[in-house]
Amino acid sequence: MDGIHVALAAEEIGVFFGVPITNTLVTSVIVMALLVVFAVVAGSRVKLVPGRVQTLLELLLGSIYDYIAEVLESRKLARAFFPLLVTLFLFILTANLLEFTPGIGSVGFSDTHGFTPLLRSVNTDLNVTLALAAIAFAVIEVTGVAVLGLKSYAGKFFNFRSFIGFFVGIIEIFSELARLIAFSFRLFGNIIAGEILILVAIFFAPYIAPVPLMAFEVFVGFIQAAIFSVLTLFFIKLAITPAH
Repeated sequence: MDGIHVALAAEEIGVFFGVPITNTLVTSVIVMALLVVFAVVAGSRVKLVPGRVQTLLELLLGSIYDYIAEVLESRKLARAFFPLLVTLFLFILTANLLEFTPGIGSVGFSDTHGFTPLLRSVNTDLNVTLALAAIAFAVIEVTGVAVLGLKSYAGKFFNFRSFIGFFVGIIEIFSELARLIAFSFRLFGNIIAGEILILVAIFFAPYIAPVPLMAFEVFVGFIQAAIFSVLTLFFIKLAITPAH
């Protein structure tokens, strides 16, 4: 019986004009295509007099928009960040749910190095989660500068008016940089840990354990998508809050 094989790095399945193409990249393109199709179909079916499904979606999106406006204390800022936060949530959630689609991780090709899956869960690639974290980090920092001004925002980190204030500023710098690492490793760690847990369950109890674990991982996938988006929102709020 073969043992359990877990690859932390995404497998390369080809090269396009010198750019390596990994299986997580192919899956991420599929995720984006699904979201685009969903947006086009949903947008084409919007009616002036909404039906039940449209009413439900409008209530849901309206509640999310009101929550963002409440946290940021500005409907203008809510309009600016609502698309980004919802897109992050939908991309991460869709990628997490797609992990359980038949063929993800099981369809591929074999060579001298072993089996290489054609498709792989997107968020089990640290490069993907790091890219998402970098986008959130850039938005947070740029927003802080745009709202407070460069001098006021930099004053949060470079305070020379007191000895304690100087070291508090240094701590703030490290906490800002730590967010980039925490964002990426939190999502990556939770998703790949769930995938490994399911593989272990399939290996030892293939007809009993995987189903409840998969159901639990669907819940975890939703929670991780929500956490990533909500933390981005809260960090934006911290960035635009003047230093005291």
